[in-house]
Amino acid sequence: MSLPIDSVLPELTAALAAHGRAVLMAPPGAGKTTRVPLALLPVVSGRIVMLEPRRLAARAAAERMAETLGEPLGQTVGYRIRGEAVAGRRIEVVTEGILTRMLQSDPGLDGIGCVIFDEFHERSLNADLGLALAYEARAALRPDLMLVVMSATLDAAPVAALLDDAPVITSQGRAFPVETRWMDRPLPASARLIPEAARLVAQAFADTRDIGGTVLTFLPGEGEIRRVAAALDLDADVVPLYGAMDFKAQRAAMLPAQGRRRVVLATSIAETSLTIPDVKVVVDAGRARRARFDPGSGMSRLVTERVSRAEAEQRRGRAGRVAPGICYRLWARAEEGALPAFAPPEIAVADLAGLALELANWGSDGADLAFLTPPPEAALAEARALLAGLGALDGGGRITPHGRALAALPLHPRLAHMLVVAGRDAADLAALLGERDPLTGAPTDLTLRLTAIRDARAYGDRHPWPVNAGGLHRIRDEAKRLRRMAQDRPTLSPGAMAALAYPDRIGLRRKGDQQRYVLSGGKGAILPEGDALANARFIVATDLDGDTREARVRMAVAVGEDDLRRLFADRIQTVESVAWSRRDNRILARRQEQLGALVLADRALDDPDPQAMARAAWDGLRLNGLTWTPAAARLRARIALVADLGAVDDAALLSDAEWLLPYLGRVRSLADLRALDLTEALKARIGWDGQQKLDRSAPAHFVTPLGRKVPIDYDAETPGIELKLQELFGVARHPVVGGRPLRITMVSPGAKPIAVTTDLPGFWAGSYGDVRKDMRGRYPRHPWPENPLEADPTTRAKPRGT
Repeated sequence: MSLPIDSVLPELTAALAAHGRAVLMAPPGAGKTTRVPLALLPVVSGRIVMLEPRRLAARAAAERMAETLGEPLGQTVGYRIRGEAVAGRRIEVVTEGILTRMLQSDPGLDGIGCVIFDEFHERSLNADLGLALAYEARAALRPDLMLVVMSATLDAAPVAALLDDAPVITSQGRAFPVETRWMDRPLPASARLIPEAARLVAQAFADTRDIGGTVLTFLPGEGEIRRVAAALDLDADVVPLYGAMDFKAQRAAMLPAQGRRRVVLATSIAETSLTIPDVKVVVDAGRARRARFDPGSGMSRLVTERVSRAEAEQRRGRAGRVAPGICYRLWARAEEGALPAFAPPEIAVADLAGLALELANWGSDGADLAFLTPPPEAALAEARALLAGLGALDGGGRITPHGRALAALPLHPRLAHMLVVAGRDAADLAALLGERDPLTGAPTDLTLRLTAIRDARAYGDRHPWPVNAGGLHRIRDEAKRLRRMAQDRPTLSPGAMAALAYPDRIGLRRKGDQQRYVLSGGKGAILPEGDALANARFIVATDLDGDTREARVRMAVAVGEDDLRRLFADRIQTVESVAWSRRDNRILARRQEQLGALVLADRALDDPDPQAMARAAWDGLRLNGLTWTPAAARLRARIALVADLGAVDDAALLSDAEWLLPYLGRVRSLADLRALDLTEALKARIGWDGQQKLDRSAPAHFVTPLGRKVPIDYDAETPGIELKLQELFGVARHPVVGGRPLRITMVSPGAKPIAVTTDLPGFWAGSYGDVRKDMRGRYPRHPWPENPLEADPTTRAKPRGT
């Protein structure tokens, strides 16, 4: 049977013969996946390796090519996926991560003549990395290595440019017209996906009885498939199709219908590559599940999002492969414009720890590799910091022998580290942490899940929590595979093993609150109310909700302090801490054993460093502010009047600690700070020369004509003195401080203010006469001369009888 791709195969082989690289654009159904490798057999010297993003597609493509050749698998064509392989002499279909393993172990890809990247538009992280490494291998070691990038919807120009202007070959598809039917109006925010999807499937099935054929329904994941299947009551065979299914069950979904119509409930696995017979109707629930970096788990997590327009078109096209079809969409036409044009490439949104490890293993920082989307620098730096903490990278960012051991395992670096250090006993936990929680609604304790894995009858008929049997089965199979890869090690507790994978998630219960923990990475965490793990002093939080301040713990396990001290002896630091406590309003001098942000032990420091104590007191002073005694306040006011002695407002004084540190040695508490007299410290701050200038320009006292020292009050806006009027007799010039006239308050013999002046000569010539008239009758024994400038100053009354 001829397929649309056949017409461009000669052009493709010619391009490869001339250039060694090509980009092939072909819509779904054109036949590129099964036709291109076979067409290249005559022109490729060596084996052909084709990458597929999914295991089911890899197996199905290999089987279809072998069938085309009239051979069983294992002769010309084979495949290799995680945990399963059938060798082929000339063509091998592999999942994407396997190519990375091949390149890392043999950068020259000895014996391989061509690498094909199928469905590259899906932009998986492994496909981007595989292409970057293969292209560098071609440039540096294998100029004869042919590269083909195949895609259905990706913009070909950037890919061609990335591959040094590779030729672009375009194939036309063969599709029948597809009618699109939208919802009349958008679903309300309160609508639930499962009943709405089941209703639309039932409607599509009923509406299309006259055209018949299979109804292919796209749902985001296994859980939704199971629930929609349970909600349907149709005269049809309802068949699930998702990646984690048993292969025999997957094949059943791809067989022709037997008598009754079929409704296939599938994930995005059915968007491309796979051929499901007789599909004439598509129901698109408008959701896709993608890998996103989850700060809660520290790894990538599958999240459910709206589909992109490109994905929606891919799905729609499945209805028109064999006959005119109909596509039902679970959204209104008006919502179409709000859909993103394309799904974001995984490299832009996923956890990059695995990528960073592969780059280090390759000997590259990534900047010199041909990435269609370069990895984000911040995410890459965070990933490298994690790897350094796991011992996979050295101080210079180079891979260590331990890092190479981690890179050899098909696990996230966290889990690989745990498996390498803890050995076979960690296989169950590694498999569990790499999958979704198999117990729905269970408490946080990880050991409940481990019990379910290790004992098939653990939750038997009692069913304390709903068990995802399929998920549990996958975890057990993966654990068996990992156990074969690991070595025997001394037995560790589950908590100790989890701490190896999550050294940044070790939690210490906060004082006074059983539910709240501080994590070794510095963040906070809170257990659900009433959770049994709240009795544990230490936990390891393996799954959090991602809140940046205080995350809620979704899964954790208790760990003993002895385990932590044994595992992290090289990271536990003894730190002497002398600091001002905001809560206690005093200096706390402690000797602490710290693991990251955790304080394992805390005791008083007997002989703290005096300089550290002074610094801590300074911090307390900055928090609580300066306290001014009357003497210190007068001195500050004087300094403020004199140029070149520096600013003495509170902000300026608190901006520099050095002037006050020598005077803080005895401070221990807020009461000590309140009692601190800053006078001597201020004098030292301006120095000897400054004090001399201060005494000249803003003296502390005014010396009267009688030689008596009268304190100058600098607290008011204008500095001033207060003294008896008679003591100023004979003073013809007004006294000045800081370049300004002194404010003089003159008092009567009874010490009552009788005049205030900043112009003493003017006072003698003017107001004094009125004061004299009023005062001489009240105080006849005191002198009140007509001309005060000619009188002698005095503080005494006239002798009796004069």
